[in-house]
Formats: sequence, structure tokens, C-alpha cells
Amino acid sequence: MRKLLLGTAFFGVVAAGSALAADIPMKAPVYKAPVVVPVAYSWSGCYVGGNGGGLWARKDFSVPPIVTFGGTTFNTGGAAIGSQDVNGWLAGGQIGCNYQTGAWVFGIQGDYDWVSARGSSSAVFGPAGIFENTRISSLGSVTGRVGYAWDRFLAYVKGGVAWERDSYDVTAVFAGVPLFGANASNTRTGWTIGAGGEYAFTDYLTGFVEGDYYDFGTRTSTFTTFPVAIGLPIDIKERKFVAKAGLNWKFNWFAPAPVVTRY
Repeated sequence: MRKLLLGTAFFGVVAAGSALAADIPMKAPVYKAPVVVPVAYSWSGCYVGGNGGGLWARKDFSVPPIVTFGGTTFNTGGAAIGSQDVNGWLAGGQIGCNYQTGAWVFGIQGDYDWVSARGSSSAVFGPAGIFENTRISSLGSVTGRVGYAWDRFLAYVKGGVAWERDSYDVTAVFAGVPLFGANASNTRTGWTIGAGGEYAFTDYLTGFVEGDYYDFGTRTSTFTTFPVAIGLPIDIKERKFVAKAGLNWKFNWFAPAPVVTRY
């Protein structure tokens, strides 16, 4: 009799528990979207952009140490003629590519700028005088770049080959009357070194500021005189400094993709 009562009670408890479990609502599993973990900004890729700024140059004029006229050679001693400050503005564009490994960024860049820079000087000898005018019309360079990145900020140095286009006009006057004139134009080559900083506003748009030093050495330019055409060699030494700012549009061909983590 006791066993029968215990068995009946057990089955009663099981049946009551099953009915209670049936009344409890079941919750659907919660779906969690994958979490995208952003990676550090990558400077790898190519870019194209524009720039503008100011230019400050110093030109020193002198007679070549050895000058030959009509088959006769003269030793002039390289006498100085005068100096000029040539200042103005420039605007143009640049194109380049970068490759980042770790925090280091290596790249190459070519740039070309239209320049509006002029300078003038004069040398007066009693009633006589010589008046010189200089114009720089273009400036270009091809440089290598090495930089160090702090995520979206890049500090860099650059250096390479440079060239510019110059033109000159000289007028000789005696007692207020022009005696003769001379002009010359040439493309000078030299080298440049500079430094700057660049910041990525978005994944594609960056902005930079930089300062560059240019050294074009001493070059001999042949001035053609008029009204009588005579080739007159003049040595011109030039150094210049350029400060500019600009924007670049970057193509993220080599940029790493975001890391997706699933839970």
C-alpha cells in the first residue's frame, strides 16, 4: 500500500512540472551583428593634388673668371656685378605614391608649379647705369620622401632633383639715354631638400604644409645684346626657399581592409 501511494505521488509531481513548463514562454535567441574593428590609417597608395605658396630667391651676378671675345681670352677675376632678391608666389600640382610598413612611410613625388616672381637691381656709375630685371616663371622637382606616421598624421622629409625657368633683361643707360640692352632665358637644374607634415582628414582627402630649400648653384647664361648682337656671358648663382600648402586626393589601392570579429 505504501509503495502504491509513493508511486502515485511521484507521477503527480512529474505531471505538475510538465504542465508548469508548458506555460513558461520560450525566448528566441538574440542575434548579435559582427563587430567591425577599425584598423589604423594606412598611407599606402597613390595620390594627386594641388598646392600654392610663396617663393623667396637670391641671385648673385658676376663676370666669368675667363671670358673669350673674338678669339682673345681675358682673365676677369670673376668680378661681381650685383645681387637681386626675387620674390613672388607659385601654384601648381603634384602626383605621387606612398608605401607604408609599420610606422614608416616611403614615397616618390613629382610636382610642377607656375611661378610669378620678379626682382630688379641697378648699378649706377656717375652718368651711366645698368638696370637688371629677373623673372622666374616655373619650378619643378622629382623627390623621394621618407616619413613617420602617427595614425593620420605624417611627418616627412624629402629630397631630389629640381629645375626652373628663368628670364633676364638688362639695360645700359648713359646720361638718361639707353645705349644697349641684353636679354637671356634658360632652364636651370639643381637640387632640393625639404620637410613637412600631412594630415588625413578622411580616408581619401589629406592636407599638407611644407618648406623646401633649392640650390641651383652657379650657371653661366649667355646674354644677347641689341641693337648689335653680341653674346655676353654672365655667371648667375641662385638659392631659394619655398613655403607651400596643399591638398591631395588619395587612391586607397593598397590600404588594408577593416578587421571583422564575430562573437
